[in-house]
Amino acid sequence: MNIQPPTVGPIVGYTPADQVRIWLRGDFQPTPDGYRRCFGVAHLKGPNDTKFGPPRYIKLAPYFDMTGVCAFTQLQPETLYDYEAGWFFAETELDNLDETQELNWSKAARGTFRTGTDDDSKIRSYVIGSCRYLLKLFGGLIFDERGDKTFSSILRQIKDRPVDGLIMVGDQIYADDLNFLSPDVGVDQFLERYRATFSQPNLRQLMSQVPTYMILDDHEIEDNWPSKATDKDRVILYPSAMHSYQIYQCSHSPLFGLDQQNRVTGTPDRFWYGFQDGCCDWFVMDVRTERSWADDVNQRRMVSDEQMTALLKWLSDGSGLVKMIVSSVPFFPDLKSDSEDKWTGFVPERTKILDFIFEKKIRKVVFVSGDVHCSMSAELRTSQDPDFKVISIISSSFFWPYPHMDPGGFVLAGRIKSNSANEYVVVNPSEVFSTDNFGRMDIAPDAISVSFFQRKGDALGAPVRRQF
Repeated sequence: MNIQPPTVGPIVGYTPADQVRIWLRGDFQPTPDGYRRCFGVAHLKGPNDTKFGPPRYIKLAPYFDMTGVCAFTQLQPETLYDYEAGWFFAETELDNLDETQELNWSKAARGTFRTGTDDDSKIRSYVIGSCRYLLKLFGGLIFDERGDKTFSSILRQIKDRPVDGLIMVGDQIYADDLNFLSPDVGVDQFLERYRATFSQPNLRQLMSQVPTYMILDDHEIEDNWPSKATDKDRVILYPSAMHSYQIYQCSHSPLFGLDQQNRVTGTPDRFWYGFQDGCCDWFVMDVRTERSWADDVNQRRMVSDEQMTALLKWLSDGSGLVKMIVSSVPFFPDLKSDSEDKWTGFVPERTKILDFIFEKKIRKVVFVSGDVHCSMSAELRTSQDPDFKVISIISSSFFWPYPHMDPGGFVLAGRIKSNSANEYVVVNPSEVFSTDNFGRMDIAPDAISVSFFQRKGDALGAPVRRQF
């Protein structure tokens, strides 16, 4: 059996201390009666192994765009593994595939990954960013590939300074193409865009070796979704966008469970999720699909009651870990204008979170955001409690070929909008970088260091260290 290289991928997804999830796409070949059955396969080799272990097979089905996730468990923490992955056609059933059959791996994709740590005092490093624009022109025959250079710079950097994960904070695709050129509507269009975007060589190489975690923002659906959604959009556009999102961004996340055969299983009823790695405890929020819009700010909802309850419970669990909250839109600072789409437009919920942190005396809280096409960090303090501190880190954009936001667009000092008796004040803002870039966070139990790098890899300013 000859194993073929993935047509998209592989992507190393959720990788805690004891497991890994490897995503890949095969190929669709129609037949007079339907389509040829396609299967994915991968196997691993640890540092002390003389040969690869038994293969893990998965079925690649058309309704999931011929993609799937090979999950491996019972791995060793902080260990470098080699893998090979690919796909093949076979006229059989998944359960009939034999681990002992001879496979030719010569054309398979090859890569390495390192498992996470089970030591909750360990320092961790993550690359962060959002908003990677890839303009589709002339029916998809031409793509703007400049954005892939950012990922080339990340690859060069991590050769000498390895990272433990990549956090993609939203707008991994721009399905609306500036709202007028050729917006995607049908599921085939969304899938085509994901295939093209995730096949760019540098991004593909990066995701094949660094555990990658994603969450959507608006451009995976439509600009500022759902503020201008029609009934037709909710029936046609939204299901197409979210089906494609589940396939390409969500399926390799911690959100899906594993069955007794270590196969990814289940249908998600939400898109927010969490995971832990070393001193970091992550809560990746969905601040897009659960929104309900109203002209009255007090009637708007950014997130569901279920997500809010889960977030507050997680914040107050007493773990002592660094609480890393991913929110695709900035939590703070506020924008001077056009801020209805951000947390500024949902003041009651933001106040509820801040007051909870204040009242429960929760420390080491960091919000990680994107969206606004510039990068910076800042702190939120209050005179009512000198030990209260919340940190905001914004990293955007990986690539945006149009004017970026500048420092004058933010309220970088003074009280933020809230309906609390406490005065939450922005202090210690960093320089605002209005250019394409990526961020790097080096997170320790007592502090976080934030650095930004322009698209070609040069440092933007000096690292900013923020003590907890």
